[in-house]
Parts: sequence; C-alpha cells; structure tokens
Amino acid sequence: MATLGALSQLLSALALAGFGGVALWLLTRPRARMAALMPAPHWLIIAALAGTIWCAALYRFAPGSSQAMVARSLRDVAMLGWLAATFWPVHAPMPGPLRLILRLLVTLCAIALIGGIAAHWRSAAAGAWLGPTLGVSGMIVATGGLLVVDGAARRAGVGLRMPLMAVAGGFAMLWAYELNVQLIGALTGKPASTLILLLPAVALMTVPTFVLAAMDVGRERIRLSRTVATRTLILIAAAAYLILIGLAGAVARLVGGDYGELAQGLFLIVALGAGGVLLLSARTRAWLAVMISKHFFEHRYDYRAEWMRFTATLAQGAKEDGGEDDRNLHRRVAKALAELTGSPGALLMLPDARGAFRVAEQWRWPAGVEEGAALPLRSSFMLQESRHIVDLDVERRGAAPDGSGHEGVDLAIPDWLRADMRAWVVVPVLHFQRMIAVAVLHRPPVSRPLDWEDLDVLRIAGQQAASYLAESQSLEALSEAKRFDEFNRRFAFIMHDIKNLASQLSLLARNAERHADKPEFRADMIGTLKVSAGRLSDLLVRLSPRERRAAEAGRTLVEPLLRDVAAEVRPRRTIFVGCQAGLAAWGDGASIRQIVQHLVANAIDASPADTPVQVIAVAEHDRARIDVIDQGGGMTRAFIRDELFKPFVSTKEGGFGLGAFEALGLAQAMGGSIDVASEPEQGSAFTLRLPLADTCENGQRMGKAG
Repeated sequence: MATLGALSQLLSALALAGFGGVALWLLTRPRARMAALMPAPHWLIIAALAGTIWCAALYRFAPGSSQAMVARSLRDVAMLGWLAATFWPVHAPMPGPLRLILRLLVTLCAIALIGGIAAHWRSAAAGAWLGPTLGVSGMIVATGGLLVVDGAARRAGVGLRMPLMAVAGGFAMLWAYELNVQLIGALTGKPASTLILLLPAVALMTVPTFVLAAMDVGRERIRLSRTVATRTLILIAAAAYLILIGLAGAVARLVGGDYGELAQGLFLIVALGAGGVLLLSARTRAWLAVMISKHFFEHRYDYRAEWMRFTATLAQGAKEDGGEDDRNLHRRVAKALAELTGSPGALLMLPDARGAFRVAEQWRWPAGVEEGAALPLRSSFMLQESRHIVDLDVERRGAAPDGSGHEGVDLAIPDWLRADMRAWVVVPVLHFQRMIAVAVLHRPPVSRPLDWEDLDVLRIAGQQAASYLAESQSLEALSEAKRFDEFNRRFAFIMHDIKNLASQLSLLARNAERHADKPEFRADMIGTLKVSAGRLSDLLVRLSPRERRAAEAGRTLVEPLLRDVAAEVRPRRTIFVGCQAGLAAWGDGASIRQIVQHLVANAIDASPADTPVQVIAVAEHDRARIDVIDQGGGMTRAFIRDELFKPFVSTKEGGFGLGAFEALGLAQAMGGSIDVASEPEQGSAFTLRLPLADTCENGQRMGKAG
C-alpha cells in the first residue's frame, strides 16, 4: 500500500503539472482562434483552472481527503458550466427537465464548496464528519453529471467537432469512476482505497482532451466503412466466443468431473450449427444483414458503395451470371433497382402505343408473369401525377404507413399485381414530369416495411435510371428519324417519275374518251384512270417536303366520306357501308378520309378476293365510332401489342408498314384513338373513335356563354 501511495503521489504531481500547463497554454491562445473552434472557449479555460486546483488538492492532501472533495465541488461546477455553454448555446436552449437537473447540481456543488471551506476554516478536524457528507454529495453530482453528458451526446449532431465530444467523454469517465468508487464503499462498508489512490491516473487521462479541443483538428467526423465495421463485429464476436469457451473451461475445472469435455462438445455443436445456418440459408443471412444495418449503423445504406454499384450496373453491360456482357438497358435498370434494396428480382414495365404500361423486361423474376399483365391507363396516370412509391403490402392492407404519402389516394393498382404476393414495391421511373417506366421489385428474403430512407433512395435511383432510359429513347428516336430521312431521300428521286406517271395517266384518260369502242369498257376505264390519277397526285402532294397543310377541326359528315372511299376502291373490292343517319365527327375531313383509306386498304390487302369488307359508323358515348371489319388472316396479340403501330413493320411482302402508324398519329392528333380486335385466321376489326361533332359544338357554345 505504501508503494501504491507513492505512485498516487507521483500521478497527482503529473496531473497537477498537466492541468497547470494546459491552463497556461489556453490563456495564451488567441481569443478569436478559440472562438472559431468552440462556442464557449472561456469555460474551457475555467474548467482547466478548476482541474488544476483539484489536482493540487490531490497532491497536497491525498485522494479521498475532505479537502480534495471540497476542491472537487469547484471542479464539478466548472465542468457543468462548460457542458451547458458548449452544447446548449443561447440560440438552442437546454430542455426544461435537464435545465432543472443542472441547476440542482450547481446548487449542491456550491453548498458543498462553501460549507466545506467554512468547516475547514473553523476546525482542522472537520474531515471526520465532512467526508461522508461530501461523498454522498459527490455521488449525486456524478449521477446528474452523467445525465447531462448523455443529453450532450444527443445534441452532438449540430455540427460540433469531435474533440469537444472527447472532452465531454473525459468528464463522463471521471464521474463514472468516482460514482463506482463511492458505490463500492457504500456496498462494502469500507472505502475502496486502491481505486481512490488511482484517481489521479484517471484525471491525467483527461488532460489530452483539453489540448485537442483547442487545436484545429477534428473538423470531420471519423467514420468506419461498412466493410471495416462488419469485420470488426466479426472479430468481436469471435473474441466473445473464445472468452465464453475460456469461461466455460474455468467453470468446468472448478466444478470438476467431465463437464469440461461436455462444454467443449456443446460449444463445437453450436458453432458448427450457426456456421451451417449462415452458409446455407439465404434468409438467415438476409435477416442478419438487416439486423446489423438497423442496429449498428446510422443509415441503412452505404450510399457511396451502393451508388457506385448502381451507376456501374446502369452505365455498362455488366456480365450476367458469368456470360456475355448484358447489352439490354431495360434489364440492367431492373437489376440495378432490385440490387439496391436487396430484392432477388424485378419487372420493368414500359408504355405501349396507347399509353398503358406492360411488362417489357424482367430480371430473375421466377416463373414470369401472366400474359397481358399491364397497368391500366388510370393507374399509370395516378402514379405519374402522385409520384408515389407504392408499398404493395400497405395497399393490400388498405392502410398507409406514416410518411408514405399516399393516404386516401386510390392508385388503381390492378388486381393481378395485388394478388401476386411476390410483388413488393412499385417504383415509378420519372423523367422530369413524365413517367417513362415502372419497376416492380420482388419481395426480399426478409420482408420489411419501407421507411423514409428506402423511399428517398428509390426516388433518387429512379430519377437516375430515368435519365438513362430517356437517353436511350432519344437515341432510338434519332435512329428512327434517320430512317425516315433516308426514306424521304429515296422517294425524292422518284417524285419526278411519279409526276410523269400522273400526267401520262391523265392523258390516257382523255384519249380513252375519244377512241374507246365499247361504251361500258370506256366508262369503266375512264373512271379507273381518273381515280388512279387523283390518287397519284394526292400521293405526290403528301410526299412533297414543301407541302404542309394545316389541319383544321370542324364538323365532318361521316356518311358521304365513307361513300367516297367506297367508290374509290370499287374497282378492287365492293365495300359494304353502313352509317347512322346524320352522324358527324369533329375533326379535319381530309385527315379522317386518309385514316379510313389506310384502314380500308389494309383490310382489302388482308382479305381473300371473294370475302367482303364492312365499314360501319355509329354514335357511341359522345364519340363517333367507325369500324372497318375484314375476314382475313388476322393477327396475333403479340404482333398487335409490339409491332402493329410501329413504322417500317408490315406483314405484307414489300410493304413499308406506314399505314397503321400514320393512321394512329392522325387520330391521336384529333383527340381520337384506334383499337384493334383480331385473332389468327378469324379476321380483324379496326375501330376508329373520334369526338362527336354535336358534343363539341355544344361545349363551345357553353364556353362562349360562360
């Protein structure tokens, strides 16, 4: 004990020199520089001076003496003042309950300081009864001080430097050590002499924190990467396992018998079982990863690593399962979004020609999806307008979690998507204000509800993926425009020949009127040639790049238009026309005629020579409906969905595939649509819907009256 006392004396001297030197150094530091490093630099100087006085009392009167306890009260007041001024400045006041605790602690310290000084001033033997009183006071102050440090740690996110937290940690270490010393003494009935004598060593350990706090270091927080943190956890777990084995062996030796071998066997079985579960069970590994991310890290995602992987997957053709480079951007988008959230698979839905989103690509989605799976127009519109990331589990329960943002909003999620329990999240891929794709993520091995971090990551990742898809669509549109340009350049060379042919046919028609012998033949030939000449002249006008006729919407009677089209094609096929009396559509008459001509020509080409083609027009729900029906070979659903309305795709040998494409564009420009019903070997029915003229005219009159 004498040796320990001498060591305590030496440590007290070192602590006194350390605190004294730090206090003098702080006093010589520039005030402006100190103010830039911390909110209350003068309180750090006061704390260093108070620590110097306390260490002087330790050196002069020994640790555990009543004089050292009185000096400790002064030190505690300075430490509490520094904590309050540093972590709760004027613009961010301390919470009411914590402020009350702080005031009580400062009052108790002041009473102990003043009472202790007065007691020693009046009587040199005051330590006999003053020591226990100051010990109880010290326990209370140490407990309250730890509460204040805990509140300060919670306030550490306001941008304070890490060395300031180190100073607070040093204070917490001092208070925790003193509290344990007092508790051991209270429980055993005898003072913990060894721990009391080692108190100067703990004080000496806090000196470097004052130096660091006053130096220009620690502006950035030190953060371990997830890889290092995970490996550290594994090493800690391994060390804990070895310690448990050692403790089990020690207990077995104390108890005696064959328990040592039993303990070794049990530990070996547990280790092998745990290792086997982690190695073979993907669900267990996923659960462990979720637990580690949730309880050991501030954020669920390692944003730097995840973003680098996400961008690499999108930007280049990553090898798929060891094969060739994956050049399919749609599959890479689905893969990148799935890997970001730990989903084992994903679907990517793209818009078709009529605006509905259909499954276009999948990544590791088991067993595929049912044919015709799509998001209807209403659901696509709601997702685009609301921009909600949909947790399908929430939709199935009919309630929305806090922060999801779609409470009370009917997103019209289709039944097939609700019924497929593999589907977990629906992510709209938005490019500015337009939704260009929809991703459906597969449920991860360990299902979990979405939180704010998932929503933010998916929203930003969706925008990044949308930029790649938009760029790809722009390149595809540019390629298509180049093909159109090539098409126009090729036809520019034959325009002269077409013009000559039209002139020759007109001349032939005039000569036939004078020289044909048979009146019936002459009349039929004349009609045919005139129609042909007119068609060729119209084609010449439409092909000319200088001709740009502005279409004007107006009241267009449907029946005369259909009769004219039937008369034009009568030499090729008889057309059966049925039209509701007085039916009028609202649109450009020439454009409507051109659409019907395209549809009728396609119906004739698709039908055998002995089968009829029907054209039927009726009013239906404020729309003019025109059906063109044939009994030809029909089309498959896949062709209708993927190729029918695309340019340069045709089922006819030598066809350009522009008729249906142009017809759909003209119809949509007038606010109409074209639907198709067809089955192989069962014919086809093209339905053109246009605004009804009476409805549009009534709306215009009401708008003017209003």
